[in-house]
Amino acid sequence: MTGLRRSWLQSANAAETDFPLNNLPCGVFSAGGSGPRCGVAIGDRILDVAALERAGLIALAGGPLLQAGIWNPLMAAGPAVWAALRAQLTALLAEGSEAANDLSRHLVEQREAVLHLPFAVAEFTDFYASRHHAFNVGSMFRGPENALPPNWLHMPIGYNGRASSVVVSGTPVRRPWGQVREPGEEAPRFVPSARLDFELELGAIVGQPSCGPVTVAEADRMIFGYVLLNDWSARDIQAWEYQPLGPFQSKATATTISPWIVTRAALEPFRCPTPPRERPLLPHLAEPGPMLYDIALEAELTPDGAEPVTIARSNYRHMSYSAAQQLAHHTTSGCPMRVGDLIGSGTISGPDRTSRGSLLELSWGGREPLAVGSATRSFLEDGDRLTLRGHAAAGGYRVGFGECSGRILPALADPYRREEKPRR
Repeated sequence: MTGLRRSWLQSANAAETDFPLNNLPCGVFSAGGSGPRCGVAIGDRILDVAALERAGLIALAGGPLLQAGIWNPLMAAGPAVWAALRAQLTALLAEGSEAANDLSRHLVEQREAVLHLPFAVAEFTDFYASRHHAFNVGSMFRGPENALPPNWLHMPIGYNGRASSVVVSGTPVRRPWGQVREPGEEAPRFVPSARLDFELELGAIVGQPSCGPVTVAEADRMIFGYVLLNDWSARDIQAWEYQPLGPFQSKATATTISPWIVTRAALEPFRCPTPPRERPLLPHLAEPGPMLYDIALEAELTPDGAEPVTIARSNYRHMSYSAAQQLAHHTTSGCPMRVGDLIGSGTISGPDRTSRGSLLELSWGGREPLAVGSATRSFLEDGDRLTLRGHAAAGGYRVGFGECSGRILPALADPYRREEKPRR
């Protein structure tokens, strides 16, 4: 395990920063009236890497690659170019670097910047890969003896979501309308969701395409980096629609991601194996080595007008299937993967109640409301803000993701109301 890499920018050396020189996460920002451009977080600043490329302070094979206001061109250039950029930025920002004066003019304070989606999302697939989460949810609806579906121990289960619904942290989320039917009701109703939930997840970003099945090791090398991910879920809509084809409109409202992509290279020192398995996987899904990461995660709920309360703490090491296994499984049919595909881990729940990664689990389907300061919650209410955080830590430094946050807006009064155009 490497220790802290010291920078000439002192805020990058602080023990509490998410963004030391060891991290260098990739984002897109705007400031001072400029349009969105690629930047890297370092300490409490953002380094304008698009400006560095234009100034010739960094040079990449096949460049320019950082001028599009998204990271997709850099990702498409491949792992050798990813490593070259990381090496050049590390040298420029390292303590004792002679480039400090040249780089200082290209630093922007994070508090003065607006953050945007860091990449163009090609497709979005979400999985169901935490045994604790799957067992909890299955136990609620089928009892503990039938909690896990028969296929769950053999492959990562997932569904194809909506890339168009992926939004960056800070974007408000409006409560959706949908069809629901409660037990005992004869017919469904079209109403605003009363059981809106969050899901604590990690998202993997595919940085290289595939044109056929890939191994788990190959899939791991295709991953550019990771973001925090909240797959907002309307549980009452989901309960009525999910049979027989799974989630649809209940998951289409929004998926929020953190604005900083923490690269696979930055997480390399924190690799760890998946938990012991009850049954061996088929050879094409077997791990060639540690495929997970020791990333501490938390979910914080802030009721409207109240103080924030941490309602869950979990860790990515609890997952039964890694992003590399999920990606490899995705390709088994020959399904092509694209640069910019987003792979959601599924809810990351741990073995005890405080490590459950959704309100569905924390309130046990609404039957055991959760204390949130002086309030209680079974599901999210209008005005609530839900914030995810995560970091890996060791050797006197931490590699963090920043925040993944969204606030719930009330449902539209009438989703089908159309304003009439005035007659001339």
